Amino acid sequence: MDIPFLRRRPNVAVIRLDGVIAPQPGGFGAPTLSAQRLNPVIERAFKLPRLAGVMLAVNSPGGSAAQSSLIAARIRAMAEEKAVPVVAVVEDAAASGGYWLACAADEIIVDPTSILGSIGVISAGFGFADAIARIGVERRVTTAGTEKSLMDPFRAATPAQQARLEELLATLHEEFKTWVRGRRAGKLKAEEDALFTGRFWTGREAVALGLADGFGTLHGEAKRRFGDKARLVPIGQPRRSLPWRLLGGTGMATEAVEAAFTAAEHRAAWSRIGL
Repeated sequence: MDIPFLRRRPNVAVIRLDGVIAPQPGGFGAPTLSAQRLNPVIERAFKLPRLAGVMLAVNSPGGSAAQSSLIAARIRAMAEEKAVPVVAVVEDAAASGGYWLACAADEIIVDPTSILGSIGVISAGFGFADAIARIGVERRVTTAGTEKSLMDPFRAATPAQQARLEELLATLHEEFKTWVRGRRAGKLKAEEDALFTGRFWTGREAVALGLADGFGTLHGEAKRRFGDKARLVPIGQPRRSLPWRLLGGTGMATEAVEAAFTAAEHRAAWSRIGL
């Protein structure tokens, strides 16, 4: 049945930004966010007919700085091209790269119990130099370039290598801070020395600090902003088929090992913010 007034209802696209931000899929369907996977989703969202706005449902502990930057930049480019508002609604967390993504919105709405912030950069790993020495294993590495084996986990880190790593992290941190400054201009209510330490806060604290704008839910905000007749249109991410996940790549065994490591990395990302 064709009902004309239904066809005139405004559409509100919903993009779910759910999971760790990483360039590669997470193995066995673990959700990850990457520019490659999200760019088609973003394109579809902003090309909906009668588009009134786009809502980002954010639930991410962070991840790759580069992927965070690429995804957020694409959202902003499409928002400016289509001249529609973008609202981020944070669920469990918008931390680190997740907060980078939330800042792509014109406004950030949270639950009082959400986790936001973690505006910092981290590099974590393990050192096995003593372990392999104890079992009599010799590490053989040949490089062309004095810094090619930076932070090799099977060699002891030198002060020069540590200084170089800290320099790289500081540069990435400055990119993050510049993005937040630009997107939250005039809204931040605390000194940068307090906001940009890598600390995270609850949603209620984030609103008080100016890292977020108010409290609400996805459906509640959609109705309040776009009216009761607005239609929420979820725009999903493509998923690999089950046969591909089981048999693709380099085979089931390798896929299983990669999935296990990825699951551990994702658990570590969530555990850094206590979730």
